[in-house]
Amino acid sequence: MPLEVKVPSVGESITSGLLGVWSKPDGAYVNAGDPLFEIETDKVTSEVVAETAGQLKHLVKQGDTVNVGQVVASIDEKATAPVAAAVSAGTDKAAGKEKNGSAEIPPARVQASATPPSPAQTRGKNADDLSPAVRFQAADKGVDATKIDGTGKDGRVLKGDVLAAAAAPQKGQPEKAAAATSRSSGEKTTRKKMSPLRQKIAARLLAAQQETAHLTTFNEVDLSAIMALRTKFQDRFVKRHEIKLGFMSFFVKAVVHALHVVPAINARIDGDELVQNNFYDIGVAISTDKGLLVPVLRDADQLGFAGVEKAIGAYAKKARDGKIQLADLEGGVFTITNGGVFGSLMSTPILNPPQAAILGMHTIQERPVAVSGRVEIRPMMYLALTYDHRIVDGKEAVTFLATVKEVVENPGAVLLEL
Repeated sequence: MPLEVKVPSVGESITSGLLGVWSKPDGAYVNAGDPLFEIETDKVTSEVVAETAGQLKHLVKQGDTVNVGQVVASIDEKATAPVAAAVSAGTDKAAGKEKNGSAEIPPARVQASATPPSPAQTRGKNADDLSPAVRFQAADKGVDATKIDGTGKDGRVLKGDVLAAAAAPQKGQPEKAAAATSRSSGEKTTRKKMSPLRQKIAARLLAAQQETAHLTTFNEVDLSAIMALRTKFQDRFVKRHEIKLGFMSFFVKAVVHALHVVPAINARIDGDELVQNNFYDIGVAISTDKGLLVPVLRDADQLGFAGVEKAIGAYAKKARDGKIQLADLEGGVFTITNGGVFGSLMSTPILNPPQAAILGMHTIQERPVAVSGRVEIRPMMYLALTYDHRIVDGKEAVTFLATVKEVVENPGAVLLEL
């Protein structure tokens, strides 16, 4: 009897999702560990792999809504592996799959090959080498990912490479193929079902607007001191920690300090009770092609600058690869979002319930400012703190933002625990 492939549980509160993309076509022979499909939920996207080798049979279509525990495919373990799959299974671990044009090289030649091709030579040239996320984006954008020069390790094609290729004009095609197809067919609009994640984001943003007494206060900060520190210590920091010293770690440390100074910000409403948090799990918003995710830096007060940078970098990679887990997104007490990376000069961020506040960072601009009676050009950034006025009074919000400004403009104070 064929082995049933069921939708796994991806979180305690998640009961259904969308089968976003089949990684293997119907009828394909799969090996144990091969990715089969992706499940998109309102919180995370998870990849499901084959538990055994055999012939795959699809039981639902791509884009269908499926429930946790539902059988969506079967694998016939008694099916005979095709020659190509047998060669692949026997040689991939040692030397990788070798091809001559579009024809598989006979087993004898594979075994006789003295120098197997490097990953850089084969990565991205064979559709089987592409990750499910890359294949999904390539299909969605109408791009041939096998012809893209990857920027990842060993030439791996990343989702960012696909998006860049889709945005760049193709040779002889100054506009995107999808747009050209739409115009040629006479269609002025297209419709696409919202993903569960996008639906959840929309619902949460609307609820935040309707269910909280949100208010925003602004300030601006001079980043001269941080820039000077980064210039002076960047090389030593990278050499010791193998990661760059960015701006976000300074703001995370500043927020943690400010939460100590104004503990009312580190609270939430639960029914008719006000819950005071005594821990510092800080959410950092990360933009992905599927929507905004907010992974949480656990015990940020215990992390050094390198620890913060490494944690953010690891989360960013997981988000790009679609590997974020539900546990990564739960339990934050405060959120930081940086619209400045996209050029935003000023905005009012929306609360991330049940948190009491969110800090919005914006783009850095050189502006004339008054310094000790003189006009100087300084790298300035606008900050916006949106807070729930039911929990936080205006005085506390302004004090919190002023504290963040003080720490950012005098980062030595954090190191001296002042």
